[in-house]
Amino acid sequence: MKTDIVIVGSGVAGLFCALNLPEDKNIIVVTKDDGTQSDSFLAQGGICVMRNENDFESFYNDTLKAGHYENDPESVEIMIKNSTDVINDLVSYGVRFEMDGQSFAYTKEGAHSRPRILYHEDETGNEITSRLLDAVRTKENVTIIEKFTMVDLICQDNECYGIIGHDEKGEYVAISADYTVLATGGIGGLFKNSTNYRHLTGDSIALALKHNIKLRNIDYIQIHPTSFYTKEPGRRFLISESVRGEGAILINSKGERFVDELLPCDVVAKAIFNEMEKEGSEHVWLSLVGIGESKIKTRFPNIYKYCLDKGYDATKEPIPVVPSQHYYMGGIDVDTNSKSSMSRLYAIGETACNGVHGKNRLASNSLLESIVFAKRAALNINTDYVRHNKEISLNIDKNIYENYEIAYKEMVLNAIKESSHE
Repeated sequence: MKTDIVIVGSGVAGLFCALNLPEDKNIIVVTKDDGTQSDSFLAQGGICVMRNENDFESFYNDTLKAGHYENDPESVEIMIKNSTDVINDLVSYGVRFEMDGQSFAYTKEGAHSRPRILYHEDETGNEITSRLLDAVRTKENVTIIEKFTMVDLICQDNECYGIIGHDEKGEYVAISADYTVLATGGIGGLFKNSTNYRHLTGDSIALALKHNIKLRNIDYIQIHPTSFYTKEPGRRFLISESVRGEGAILINSKGERFVDELLPCDVVAKAIFNEMEKEGSEHVWLSLVGIGESKIKTRFPNIYKYCLDKGYDATKEPIPVVPSQHYYMGGIDVDTNSKSSMSRLYAIGETACNGVHGKNRLASNSLLESIVFAKRAALNINTDYVRHNKEISLNIDKNIYENYEIAYKEMVLNAIKESSHE
């Protein structure tokens, strides 16, 4: 195939990038599973926004403090100052945020000094991503190819010319493009306990390692403090930080509270691990009872239903929770326009690292960061657009990629283990 731009991934980053590219460009969006099977759909809590000019300094400091001051200051400033514009963009696509009369309703989560998070019930990611996906499907210049797995980049002399992948039948194809955008999400599929979809295995990170594309902070992996504890296999169900922001408390087996629930994610997760070790238990407990029955059912209807289906009435009793791998702060090193170290190759969303999150992501900054820098990537591609005329001779040998999945997983895990960070 030949296209102008190929985007790998159908989460909020990939979709918003496609929507901000010119309609005179042909765009192919490939995704490893169904278009709805991205972690963006799973985001529960919300999306941050700078409420007004007076909120900038507070928002900025909260982000840096949560990130242990390892954030890139310029990236943080760009994200915050562009937040209002992209929220307006989302509303124009039909995203329904909770309202308080004629104004937005705001909630607060861990490590935020004030409420600044917009939300839709307890499935904000689903609301945003589904609206963007619907909008992309109306674009005549955009083709979405589902169940297509990228296995390699087409590149030469540090310049990218597209991707190689296969469909669900195992048929391999090359998609050549003037520009390539990687938006493949996180690395949860590498872990036993993760809130991510299992097919998200860090494919872009593996290809960056293979082709000497610069990476950054690849061992910065966020463990979410509260996922629903179960012995069943598969993805772990997230219990949003918003629950603790609304007043839920963490308790041990004796019913004793042992941590300030509004501390940053990594601090709360460490406290839970310590309590589990002290008690010799496989989980701790999260009590939502103090939030009140009515608010639990209206603010967190999906969490309430999930717990009820598992045998726990969250309005009357605590639920078992355990930390799980949740988010990836590291990734392909990109500048503030989402450009990687390889020419014509961009990376956005969770697979990219522009330094916004530092060592630990501030709650509800993930959707915002993905959208802001996806738009910047699209605008930069449009500004710098130059067609490449170089013909790359390709002979796709299926045998080369026969065991790619196992090899790529091992490549990423080994690189993380060998990282120099503590």
